Amino acid sequence: MTLENIVVVGGGLAGTHVAGALRARGHGGALTLVGAETRAPYDRPPLTKAVLAGKEEDCSFPTDWEALGVDLRLGERAEALELHDDRPGGVLRTTAGELAFDGLVLATGAEPVRLPGEGRQHLVRTMDDVHALRPLLRAGTHLALVGAGWIGAEVATVAAAKGCRVTVLEADRAPLAAAVGAEIGAWTAPWYAAAGVTLRCGTAVASVDPGGLRLADGRFLAADVVVVGVGARPAVGWLRDSGLEIARGVVVDESLRTARPEVVALGDCAAWWSRRYGRHMVVEHWDTALKASEPAAAALLGEDVCHDPVPYFWSDQFGRTVQYAGDHRSADRAVLRGSPDDPEWTVLWLEDEHLRAILTVDRPRDLVQARRALTAGCVVDLPAATDPGTALRDALRTP
Repeated sequence: MTLENIVVVGGGLAGTHVAGALRARGHGGALTLVGAETRAPYDRPPLTKAVLAGKEEDCSFPTDWEALGVDLRLGERAEALELHDDRPGGVLRTTAGELAFDGLVLATGAEPVRLPGEGRQHLVRTMDDVHALRPLLRAGTHLALVGAGWIGAEVATVAAAKGCRVTVLEADRAPLAAAVGAEIGAWTAPWYAAAGVTLRCGTAVASVDPGGLRLADGRFLAADVVVVGVGARPAVGWLRDSGLEIARGVVVDESLRTARPEVVALGDCAAWWSRRYGRHMVVEHWDTALKASEPAAAALLGEDVCHDPVPYFWSDQFGRTVQYAGDHRSADRAVLRGSPDDPEWTVLWLEDEHLRAILTVDRPRDLVQARRALTAGCVVDLPAATDPGTALRDALRTP
């Protein structure tokens, strides 16, 4: 099937790169990219690092949209999707009208979770969010930050460096508990104190009220600025009447196709089938979105592909680079290389002595070597692996 008119919904990393991949793979027909933001597509990881800190102003992708032959429609939000019953394709309804297509890419990303309440709450999902927050980070300002996850830690890092009085409230028992477990997450708690940040775990927030936060136990925490970083959800609500299967994200197979082969989904909004892990995966991180762009373009153009990466993400917080690769959900044990009291350390998650995931703190070589091993499915030599002086590659063997 030759596609004459492809529409890409979403102006983030996934949408931008899949548009380029479609052209690179020979799509010569019409190509339209619809983005809800009025800004040209940009990279998000610098937002909570360089942009919030004032070290960088523009993280737009260096894409020549005119040369690429893309009709870039900014400030248009997708509202509904109608698929034809009797032939491929359909109509995308946006805030600016209707767009017909015979090929569709869904890359709408995720939307941050907001808390109840009438008070002002700042999010850090978009460039506009960060530009609104940045001038408020001044010495002496009391900033209350809800959520000690990846984003919360990065915002706290920047705010503390600017002289703010920062209080971080986390409902779970430890920072990063949802991502790596409370025991391991607790090893990062001293980083907050060392940076002058007050961390209060086991503290749930009921609402954002004028002047601060109402806690679940009824107490009130006054604050000059409130930032909420409690997670995000795939932006798929507008697809509820489309006929596509939705299970948290848009359900796709290992080639990123929906049940309609002329519709693919990728990035934060996609629940893709993984042969490696035996389930649908929703991985809301930069690396997964980037790696999906080539297979998504290939699948839409009719090629036989399989998207099955090892998940990877990173965070810069409190002067440390934290990296994670794999999926530790099936692991039956975690082992430590080094000590959490050391400047550098690593955690390995194992299942029947097979490496399933890794977390590194300022040990990039461990991460690189483990990513290769995770792809191959290696067995871990425990005495060697727990010795931080031994190269990790020397503790891994192919079964």
